[in-house]
Amino acid sequence: MEVMIRFATEEDAEELLRIYSYYVENTAITFEYDTPALDEFKYRIRTIKAMYPYLVSEVDGKIVGYAYANTFKDRAAYDWAVETTIYLDKDARGKGYGKELYEALEKALKAQNITNLYACIGYPEVEDQYLTKNSVQYHEHLGYRFIGTFKKCGYKFNRWYDMVWMEKMIGEHSKNQKEVILFREIEKNYEL
Repeated sequence: MEVMIRFATEEDAEELLRIYSYYVENTAITFEYDTPALDEFKYRIRTIKAMYPYLVSEVDGKIVGYAYANTFKDRAAYDWAVETTIYLDKDARGKGYGKELYEALEKALKAQNITNLYACIGYPEVEDQYLTKNSVQYHEHLGYRFIGTFKKCGYKFNRWYDMVWMEKMIGEHSKNQKEVILFREIEKNYEL
């Protein structure tokens, strides 16, 4: 079995959308109601890649998951902070692919001088068929720590869900902080 992590391209959009659509249609992991159109998904990939890494994991040539970072808040003082996202094929969970993706993502973000990672996670008061507490536990395992809860802020499948924020520091914080480098400026010479 050959596992490879590489940069996503717009040509991957259809397969990534297939993975994502499962979560949109069957879970409250994402608070999105409708699966985006293919062109919209390609636009999202293109927009994210202008600033941050967007990675896919392949096993024997088949995409099994993807991870990316995106803008945390659109103000200059937040430039060193990003929101991280990961989705795995529903049949690829629990096999270590997510950990490998997140490790590769963190390495790339460090090369950009990013210091803070944030994860916005849907969270049920009581687990149900649409949402468990697994994502929070998974992020804790990866070194994220709990920051706070927004109570009943997401409504999906006729139910209210909380949203929690988790945080992980991956860089030094200093008075003369190094500038953030756009990923498109280092991607060509960057090795995963």
